[in-house]
Amino acid sequence: MQTVTSQDSTTIAFDKVGSGQAVILVNGATAYRAFDPFMVKLAELLSNHFTVYNYDRRGRGDSSDTRPFAREREIEDLQALVEDAGGKAMVFGISSGAVLSLDAAAVTSGILKVALYEPPLIVDDGRQPVPADYTEHLTTLVAEGKRDEAVEYFLTQAVGIPAEYIGGIKQDQAMWSGVTGVAHTLAYDGAFVADVMQGKPLPTDRWTNVISPVLVADGGASDVWLHHGADALVSVLPNASRQTLAGQTHEVDPQVLAPVIIDFFKRA
Repeated sequence: MQTVTSQDSTTIAFDKVGSGQAVILVNGATAYRAFDPFMVKLAELLSNHFTVYNYDRRGRGDSSDTRPFAREREIEDLQALVEDAGGKAMVFGISSGAVLSLDAAAVTSGILKVALYEPPLIVDDGRQPVPADYTEHLTTLVAEGKRDEAVEYFLTQAVGIPAEYIGGIKQDQAMWSGVTGVAHTLAYDGAFVADVMQGKPLPTDRWTNVISPVLVADGGASDVWLHHGADALVSVLPNASRQTLAGQTHEVDPQVLAPVIIDFFKRA
């Protein structure tokens, strides 16, 4: 494990494997290195071609946290990793981490390319939007010590899992403990995605400064609303391409995803 120090003195922990151009992996909600075999495997697959950074977002795993939270702080964390990589890197983001990656690319000239997998964008009536006070409610639940309720709220409102399934999910005690342990960071993800999960068209100006090439990928077997969100995102980005991975869902197979990322990042 290695660390960098972000602008507000938060320690960001990461593993670095491979050699070549730097690629930084940005996880979605609840995931971190010790709790996410997907990203560990993806880093391993990419390391044959790149120097890969797999990091714990602030408040998770071995990374520390500094209050108060603001979106800018997570962007600064990613920028600190870019600086550690020599000032230039490519970035892969999945789910809510994809939106963080785009927001960082809009203000970070050293991000050369961005690959995204299924950013959670609700742009029409394809599914129920998240509540208008989604992020604020998560913050309140955690402040009141209601971590279980915060995770349940995230799973039902953001992920879209029916409430009657939550009891079964809780039966996996190790998994549930891992998720509730980082429940305070669910609002961090909400700060990036809640406003683009309202069932409305995407803002046309949020990512106009992302001039780097962007790949927006989704799974062919994923819910339709995710396809619509990916299509909408490509339409508002200055330099974006689109790819669908046949048979894949939001729980994408790293063996299928890795060749797509490698091809895009190696493309001239």
